[in-house]
Amino acid sequence: MIEGHGDDLHRYAGRIRHNFSSNILSGVDHAGLRSHLIEALGRIGHYPPPAPHTLCSGIARKWGVSPDNIAVTNGVCDCIYRIAQLNAGRRSDIVAPTFREYQDACRRYAHEIRFISSPDEVADDAECLWVCSPDNPTGRVWDADSLLALAAADRGRLIVIDQAYSDYTSLRGVTPEECVEAANIILLKSLTKRYSVPGLRVGYAVASCGVADSLRGLGIPWEVNTVTLAGAEYLLAHDGDYVIPAASLHAEIERMAEKFRRIGIHCFPTDCNFMLCRLPKGRARDLKEWLALRHGLLIRDASNFEGLSEEYFRVAAQRPDANDELTDRIKEWIYMQ
Repeated sequence: MIEGHGDDLHRYAGRIRHNFSSNILSGVDHAGLRSHLIEALGRIGHYPPPAPHTLCSGIARKWGVSPDNIAVTNGVCDCIYRIAQLNAGRRSDIVAPTFREYQDACRRYAHEIRFISSPDEVADDAECLWVCSPDNPTGRVWDADSLLALAAADRGRLIVIDQAYSDYTSLRGVTPEECVEAANIILLKSLTKRYSVPGLRVGYAVASCGVADSLRGLGIPWEVNTVTLAGAEYLLAHDGDYVIPAASLHAEIERMAEKFRRIGIHCFPTDCNFMLCRLPKGRARDLKEWLALRHGLLIRDASNFEGLSEEYFRVAAQRPDANDELTDRIKEWIYMQ
């Protein structure tokens, strides 16, 4: 799905002052990273390594697994399509509403798709189960022990667990070591989300050695360019400089939810820094355009998620003053309807 994601700042030509449509932390100081990338530009006259072995090793050390368990990709989205390709033609149950790329990737590779509302609703004949935790757009975290139990109950079923937003919740997720031990789990992680660098496009999968090798085999030579590789390695080495205040961000989104509920907006339970909302009247697309063009505030129209209609939108917590401005403007729009 090329169009239809959030964070579509390009559509508004510099009008946006506060971006609530992206779930990643804003206002991050990337001064050190920028300096490092400028230095890396001096190496663009040479090819990068054909495969990002050094980056795989750095990620493996971070999680206490083997580099053979890591497949680095051009963002998590790239990995999703590789997994769908690797399992072409299989029956896939997808926990929805969720990130649209699971179903788009599965359709590209002729999966038989069914949508379920919880992982424990997975059908006995499902060969693949796709779970996002924290889920996008709801922010819900699925119980890690329950997911591990599902994997143990049927070793022949592949379970794909996308934990791209795991740093934005205080709740426990499945660990890379648990994933490797289970053997039938693929765990997706994102440097994009962890370090607020969506422009670098770096994601990775943790899986059994055989599955990770197959995922790497679907890539192409030099798939991670010199600048991205340098940036990713810098970020891993400076992990402590990037602190995501998950608890305070969650408290702030709950504060916003309470203000929304007072004006009739339904807010779904969330375990992280963003939430799914439903308008009592009007369309999310109209609210989005009004906020963007009139006030420079950008939200995510969530109507194109599976199972959601035109009343749904998603927001992520930003600074308290910006959050208050958003809730006040939405209140104004509701009363105009």
